Amino acid sequence: MKPLATAYSQRLLRGQAPSYERLQARFAEDGSEPGAEPMAIHCGWGRLLIGHTFPDPASLANELLNEQTGERDIALYVAAPQQVLAQSPQQLFLDPSDTLRLWFTDYRPATRVFRGFRIRRVQSEADWNAVNTLYQARNMLPIDPQLLTARHQGGPVYWIAEDEATGTVIGSVMGLNHHTAFHDPENGSSLWCLAVDPQCSRPGVGEVLVRHLIEHFMSRGLSYLDLSVLHDNAQAKSLYSKLGFRNLSTFTIKRKNGINQPLFLGPGPEAGLNPYARILVEEAYKRGIDVQIDDAGAGLFTLSHGGRRIRCRESLSDLTSAISMSLCQDKCLTHKVLSQTGL
Repeated sequence: MKPLATAYSQRLLRGQAPSYERLQARFAEDGSEPGAEPMAIHCGWGRLLIGHTFPDPASLANELLNEQTGERDIALYVAAPQQVLAQSPQQLFLDPSDTLRLWFTDYRPATRVFRGFRIRRVQSEADWNAVNTLYQARNMLPIDPQLLTARHQGGPVYWIAEDEATGTVIGSVMGLNHHTAFHDPENGSSLWCLAVDPQCSRPGVGEVLVRHLIEHFMSRGLSYLDLSVLHDNAQAKSLYSKLGFRNLSTFTIKRKNGINQPLFLGPGPEAGLNPYARILVEEAYKRGIDVQIDDAGAGLFTLSHGGRRIRCRESLSDLTSAISMSLCQDKCLTHKVLSQTGL
């Protein structure tokens, strides 16, 4: 592995997007053996498919279609997403996330010290249980440690932030060393699954986890850190921008499934419901019950299943007189309902 690159030697690399052809050219330039086969790294919740190690769009699409039930595979570094999507347009979709990259020559250490917690690697079954509890609180997939690609085969490393006073896990992040994973000639790395306990009162946990991963990979002689963030996650983007991350011109593709549904369908009419009504509607969707949103602002919706229809307002339903009473009590709502029926 070559030593850490300088900003001068990186000037041409920064404008180039990852691709299979470029990767093979870098292998040839370095005089190293190219990877014998496409790389898929299991992270405990699904696989990371290293897109630019796949020689053609068909092989990448086929591997995405091999996704296991209950898991979420991610194909990153896809140079020509339209060609991959064309292989199976009904089952694959373009992930609405931005890929960001931090060249370590641009990194500046923190000037502020955050106290009250420490960063360490996941070490025990209790740690995995704590991480999974945290991920579930953030609506993320839990990790099955038995499925992880082994470290010596290029598998990921999970780190946790632990409260010094209570020993509680208050944050977690996953890092992947690309040189170990697929002999990356550019000596890159990537960050995944950053999460902080929503009940955590200590400031700076997310920033410290990111900085720890950056400095860890810098100490290993790597050149940059990549990450993927949803395009509308303004809070996370603000943090990454402060740390020096910049947009990278590449794409990510995933398979359509129940886990990814909000990403390829977008917000439905239920997005206008209040939290109480939305919980019921989302549970109905999970159970295969059809939902018709009658008035999102008023929390009115109709559930249909097996030829039976029940009108609801939050937890109230037509099974009692509660809905009729609500409609009569709110004159604006009464007028709206009557107008919809032509009266």
